[in-house]
Amino acid sequence: MGTVPLLSDKEVSAEALAIFDDIRAVRGTDYVNNFWRALAHDPETLAATWARLKQVMAPGALDPLVKEMLYVAVSTANGCSYCVHSHTAGAKAKGMTPEMHGELIAVIGMAMQTNGLVTGLQVDVDEVFQA
Repeated sequence: MGTVPLLSDKEVSAEALAIFDDIRAVRGTDYVNNFWRALAHDPETLAATWARLKQVMAPGALDPLVKEMLYVAVSTANGCSYCVHSHTAGAKAKGMTPEMHGELIAVIGMAMQTNGLVTGLQVDVDEVFQA
């Protein structure tokens, strides 16, 4: 259960509604998801978060599918169920196949296992790996 109610278009400020309209335009959809509706209680945070997300997730040296898959991995590590679901849907929309999803989950699981082992053992970093 959320800690704030999700605001409808009729309930948000003019500033928040402008961000909602930009979300719709950028994503080519009429849907504004719950994360943005919760953030709309604080239009300044909503605007800053949306602006940064647009910049970070835009095509660049990493293509948008890779970025979505990275988001899934980090969200898994951070225990953010909402983001795992949201960015898995985003990755699928950008072309992630069931096989790719399976490999992604396997890599996440392997990294979590080896991270736990190396952290528990406090293994010193090899000199050749240090920047």
